[in-house]
Amino acid sequence: MKRTLLLTILLSGCSWAGCKAPQRSSVMVTGSTRMQSAEAGCATCVFGMKTVTGCELAVKIEGKPYLVVGSDIDDHGDAHADDGLCNSARNAVFEGTIEGDQFMATKFQLEP
Repeated sequence: MKRTLLLTILLSGCSWAGCKAPQRSSVMVTGSTRMQSAEAGCATCVFGMKTVTGCELAVKIEGKPYLVVGSDIDDHGDAHADDGLCNSARNAVFEGTIEGDQFMATKFQLEP
């Protein structure tokens, strides 16, 4: 079975020199059978995100942590167990889009 991963960077605004329109970028991760892999853990306990209070699921993409929307930290076992997401980062596979400081997950699964 052939697996594919499409990583597209979408830019809006002007692309020619001298244009003063603001440019925004968004990374969209899509694919039918192969998903992107990255580190997942607690936004506060593992990644030290100062803007987050309490234990929430986050994923680190290209060195930057993003809060995950569409999957909860408690969906993946006891976060405070010895092997829980508040005590250690785990690899995850996922699909979705980055919107601001959030990762909008359409699929999210921890690797065994």
